[in-house]
Amino acid sequence: MNPFVFSCICPHGGEIIPELQGTNMNRMAATRESLSRLGKEMEEANPDALIVLTPHGTRINNQFSISSSERMVGTVDENDASFTMEKFVDRDLAQSIAKNAIEAGLPVGTINYGTSSGSFSCLPLDWGAIVPLRFMPNVPIVVITPSRDLSFEKHVEFGKALRDTVQKSLRRIGFIASCDWSHAHDEEGPYGFDPAAKKLDEEVVALIKNNELEKMADFQADFIEAAKPDGIWQTLILAGAILPEERQVEFLSYEAPTYFGLICAAIR
Repeated sequence: MNPFVFSCICPHGGEIIPELQGTNMNRMAATRESLSRLGKEMEEANPDALIVLTPHGTRINNQFSISSSERMVGTVDENDASFTMEKFVDRDLAQSIAKNAIEAGLPVGTINYGTSSGSFSCLPLDWGAIVPLRFMPNVPIVVITPSRDLSFEKHVEFGKALRDTVQKSLRRIGFIASCDWSHAHDEEGPYGFDPAAKKLDEEVVALIKNNELEKMADFQADFIEAAKPDGIWQTLILAGAILPEERQVEFLSYEAPTYFGLICAAIR
């Protein structure tokens, strides 16, 4: 049985946030609408806490990084505007995830900053978490950042440990895999253009639609390097956490209005 009350794959381009969309409201509009739908469904699922996987959080080399501070605060700047978010961390859930993963033989570190507790115990909240959370219910969170030094297999195994933690919990937990996709769609973008970007994104869309998330582990390293996605690692954790036969996948949208791809999907 799927242990999560609702799960989704969401992107994290800053302009998706309505307060940061600027004057070009059509750019990322399809994604903004999809995220609004996902947020409403998460609200209806009534979670007690949300687990957020993000590629842009505080990283630990060769370990999965799990937030365990009292709170997290961050700001996204886009189109001459700013959006700031503060969230409290579900520290009990964070420690339970870490304990289960360590017992499974996985490399894990819990992170804090400043003081052991209280108002000074505060970590940065990155845009990979802020953007999808802008659309989600206001509940405590646990932010997890994968390590690309670890194998794809380790990411699937970590997902299984995550699953085990939530199954043992009596709490209602929602799950967000924050993923942007290929970053080489535009010659004027920071990573330039590579035809691999379109090809990889097309393959990812097909894998999500066909509920074959595990097959992202088959992508070759040179293909990934050329296309420059940042969603594979989080998706493989999700694949380990929710078994294929337990996933009811609804693909909502794909667009690449700038240099990177954006995908929204619900996993029920």
